[in-house]
Amino acid sequence: MEITLAALHGRWTTLVVRELLRGDRSYSELRVALPTLSDKVLSDRLAQLGEAGVVKRDRRPGWPPRVRYTLTPSGYRLGPVLQALWDWGAQASARDIGAESGRETSPVH
Repeated sequence: MEITLAALHGRWTTLVVRELLRGDRSYSELRVALPTLSDKVLSDRLAQLGEAGVVKRDRRPGWPPRVRYTLTPSGYRLGPVLQALWDWGAQASARDIGAESGRETSPVH
């Protein structure tokens, strides 16, 4: 579990992986998909995910050179992990909203 959390550490990392779960992307496409993310943070997250073996950088010849980012097989296996994290957060949020209004809500299944 610690290895997984280390690979996903840092703000925005899970959102970068989410975008790549939808298919390979160029840097520009990732910038459009995550407009509030700075260039520095996006570059850092892509490098971090590359070092963790989650993302592969594919540089294609030509001018200008074309670079695409794609998930490795290991990166694709994070899909269910991220879904489970989202599900847990949605359930916790529903419980918190129910507690604030004075009533408990049932977990989302």
